[in-house]
Amino acid sequence: MREATEGEESEKVGMRRLVAFLPVLKGVFLCFFFLAAGLAALASVAGVIMLQEITQDLPPIEQMKGYVPSLTSVVYDRKDRVIARLFEENRTWADIRQMSPWAIKAILAAEDSEFYEHRGIRLKAIARAIVRDLESGAARQGGSTITQQLARMLFLSQERTLQRKASEAVIAIRMERLYTKDQILEMYINMAYFGHGAYGIGAAAQVFFGKTPSQLTLAEASMLAGILPAPNAYTPIRHPDRARARQNYVLSRMVETGMITPEEKSQALATELSYARKADTKASFVMEDAPYFVSHVLFKHLLPKYGREKIYRGGLRVHTTIDLDLQRQAEEVISKMKFEGALVALDPNTGEILALVGGRDFDQSKFNRATQAYRQPGSAFKPIVYAAALENGYRPVDHAFDAPLHFANGWSPKNSDAKFRGEVTLVSALAQSINTVAVRIAQVIGVPAIREQARNMGITTPYLPEDLSIALGSSSLTPLEMGAAFCAFANNGYKVVPFSVKEILDSDGNSMERNGPELSNAMSPETSVTMRSLLMQAVSWGTGTRARVEGYQVFGKTGTTNDWTDVWFVGGVPDLVVVVYVGNDNHKTLGRAFGGTVAAPVWQEFVSKAVKTLGTPEQFKIPPGVGVESVTICRATGFLATKSCPQKANIMMAVGQAPESYCPWHGGDVLKAQNDTNAPQLLLTAEDTLIREKYQLAAVWPEDKGDADEIFPPIPPPNDDQIAPPPPPDDGYEPYRDDPSPASDIERRYQELLDQYNIR
Repeated sequence: MREATEGEESEKVGMRRLVAFLPVLKGVFLCFFFLAAGLAALASVAGVIMLQEITQDLPPIEQMKGYVPSLTSVVYDRKDRVIARLFEENRTWADIRQMSPWAIKAILAAEDSEFYEHRGIRLKAIARAIVRDLESGAARQGGSTITQQLARMLFLSQERTLQRKASEAVIAIRMERLYTKDQILEMYINMAYFGHGAYGIGAAAQVFFGKTPSQLTLAEASMLAGILPAPNAYTPIRHPDRARARQNYVLSRMVETGMITPEEKSQALATELSYARKADTKASFVMEDAPYFVSHVLFKHLLPKYGREKIYRGGLRVHTTIDLDLQRQAEEVISKMKFEGALVALDPNTGEILALVGGRDFDQSKFNRATQAYRQPGSAFKPIVYAAALENGYRPVDHAFDAPLHFANGWSPKNSDAKFRGEVTLVSALAQSINTVAVRIAQVIGVPAIREQARNMGITTPYLPEDLSIALGSSSLTPLEMGAAFCAFANNGYKVVPFSVKEILDSDGNSMERNGPELSNAMSPETSVTMRSLLMQAVSWGTGTRARVEGYQVFGKTGTTNDWTDVWFVGGVPDLVVVVYVGNDNHKTLGRAFGGTVAAPVWQEFVSKAVKTLGTPEQFKIPPGVGVESVTICRATGFLATKSCPQKANIMMAVGQAPESYCPWHGGDVLKAQNDTNAPQLLLTAEDTLIREKYQLAAVWPEDKGDADEIFPPIPPPNDDQIAPPPPPDDGYEPYRDDPSPASDIERRYQELLDQYNIR
């Protein structure tokens, strides 16, 4: 046999040694195996424990299913134009089917191009992000799908930790099981913050471009998508270069993913964009128009009835009565006034508030003079006095003394021109705003009758005096109240309740509230129509001539208070009643300013535009069955006018009440006038019987026309047991001894309301 070589012998030795070492290797391998298994078990246990810790603080499935986002409530005018947005987060929910396809594609390309392929998370992206975070020693954004981002928006904080990322992934997986991909994408696009107070694509499209989401172009959509990672850093309003770079990135991603062509990218980049908003919207409500009206609706209606949560998070749609065109016209005329003031426009047939302006500048003063300023209307209140007289059987052709009045306590009311005219017809007294006649009427019919008439017409103020000063407009009331009262003259005798909200819909479109006209009887139709015709005379030839609107029947009354502290014009045309009030908040004099010279021109300017905007009729219509007739009378005597009467008035009167004979002063038959059972009569107070000899027609009655008593028989004053003599005002009467609504108090109360409802 051949002897073994040296090499073979060495190999055999090595094999023997290896065989001898195998048990040792086996032992080492088993040790490592069991160690790895133990570590794996520990890792599994740790993972389970960590998962339990993560999930125990996560929202339950029911909460995820029932999540309700904070939605913007929107206030509309009567033609569904937006006038205000009320929100915690300015968000208007948009259905994914109503979004521009460019917006959806741009957001997918920029944020998660594989959205429709993954199931909520992308493991490779998460792994890369974790490695990057471990290397940097801090958690950073990145690797999140759209579903993960939505999970963070809805249920997690913005802290950057590994645990938060793990929670984000778990919620994302759950959400993918609860919702379809389209639902998740719709929620994300509506929840994302785009900067400048705009949450969601609906608000963003409006804030940046003044559009709806469906109207966004490729250029606009790519710009908005580029904003999402850092709205403050990439806003095109403040950082146009950064924003353009981000837009370029989004468009490039859209090209890479095949969503658009390179040519479409070039066209989008070449499009010059213009932006609708230039500043942040940080307040809880944005009043795009009508700030005084919106504040009135908000603090008097919405917040007291529904509370802050419902109004500022509920996504309500509040449909109001206001007409935005009229509102802008009203704001324009009030802003040009030299002094402070207010304007209210009403539909007299329903009570709907069509326009409401409470001052010249809402930013400068929150004091709403249309609804909060209790001011004295002066002579603008007199039509209520005359309406009470007509309701009590007196007629516009009857007479009263325009003569001095002296009361035991020293009160002695005067006329604005310091003149006395002797005996005058009521139609002339109203048109010329004669104070002494108004006070005499109050003496004859009694203050309670006037107060009752005011309440019947919609005057709600608690500051309604119980003395004779009521006849001269010493009440403290708001312009809105005055407008409501005058509606009864425009609508043939109905009291209306002014209202501002027609309907409120919830976020699903269900009606929560509906409002409509509230009508009740204010006076007889005959009184209403007669009073309207008398107030037309005030505009035609009385103190309100500056309120004429060419081609339209206009009725109205001026008002001026003592020392010219407040001036008014209140009146209407068919289907429209308007109030204009002018006055300083501190009650300082306006300086010989009258309702006819200051307020009436403002009223005329607004109404001249409003009738064209509304398309109102030119003539008032008298409903069938109303027992009135048109008569032309002599303004001096109240008898039917002859051709020779120098001053005439065409008025309406209840059938059977008008005189049957012609004016005996200007060619009519004196004997017929003396025997006319409907001849005008002279209203006398108890005091007038004592001074009758001195003021008996001496200023106006020709001596050769016969005995005045035979033509104008006096109406005896009521007995004391029939009506208690009304008291005059206190001695030393001052109109604004106490201001019931100081502007400073209202301003303070406004701030208190902001704090009460946590609105800023």
